[in-house]
Amino acid sequence: MLDAQKFCLIRKLINVVAATMLVVGGSTPANAQVVPGTGEKLTEIGDDFEDENWTFIPNLPKSSNNIDKQVRYPSGQVNNNRWFESLLRGQPDVVERVATPAGGLPNSKGAMKLRSVQTGIPGAPSYKMQQDDFIMNGNNRFGGTIQAMWSPNAVARVYLPPFEQWEKRTGSSLGFRMETLTHVMKPAEGKLFRKVGKVRTLDQAWPGMFIQLNSKADGVNKEDSAVFVIRADEYGQDFVAGPVIKETGWWTLGMTLSPDGRVHYYAAKGTGPLRPSDHIATKMPYGEPNLQMNTVFFNVMSADNGRTWSTEWIIDDVEIFFARR
Repeated sequence: MLDAQKFCLIRKLINVVAATMLVVGGSTPANAQVVPGTGEKLTEIGDDFEDENWTFIPNLPKSSNNIDKQVRYPSGQVNNNRWFESLLRGQPDVVERVATPAGGLPNSKGAMKLRSVQTGIPGAPSYKMQQDDFIMNGNNRFGGTIQAMWSPNAVARVYLPPFEQWEKRTGSSLGFRMETLTHVMKPAEGKLFRKVGKVRTLDQAWPGMFIQLNSKADGVNKEDSAVFVIRADEYGQDFVAGPVIKETGWWTLGMTLSPDGRVHYYAAKGTGPLRPSDHIATKMPYGEPNLQMNTVFFNVMSADNGRTWSTEWIIDDVEIFFARR
């Protein structure tokens, strides 16, 4: 395990090298894929939810900047300073420590529950799917980002309740995602006159994996099942990958950012370590290399009709690693 001070020193020494390895139009060779859960664990970030005093302070009302441009301070945060509310979309309506459901990690007594009913503007239902975010306090705790050349990787255990307890709609319900730095095309801007066209610039991206219910309640599917939806391919399109989920309970999800800027996705039933055979997809989201990982976060989605609660999601042992080469 690596403490924050040593990590920061190593990061500063190789930042210049990392910047030159991922240049426009180029990529480093991807060595053997790094399975999530591999390398040195960063103890300053992540969470096992074992502290009985773990408490979320919501500081309501939450933000809804993505809809009505309203950022409502102070933002919600956990008392251990490891999680905080998204100022873009706001936090889930329920964030609390709960007893670990049966079949979880050995000796685990605590986990985190996320659930929402107002995923849009507080008190003003939109009657369409909206989402809340809950963000791991990444670079504020360990002093910087993790360069792609270190193969940063993340693991989370997620409890899928029985299908009859899910929100009755076909669509994504939970997201497990990275925040990265990459190049994007943005409209050109001028000081006096608006420029025409777009320019390539550095900006954040949010690749990740969603759990989507295919609900029999919609009259199309004969039985309930779920699938993993990956965001995104080289053209920015979401796609389905991996096994069809017909058995609920505990699943382990993982993502790795490799030195060539691609994101690798893994999923397996149970809470055991991920294996190479659990790999479900590899993509260069939007066709641009991801240069670094800033943090990870969860999305909770619902119909945002003011009365229907989202599926109840329980998460345990969120861990971040990196593999020095």
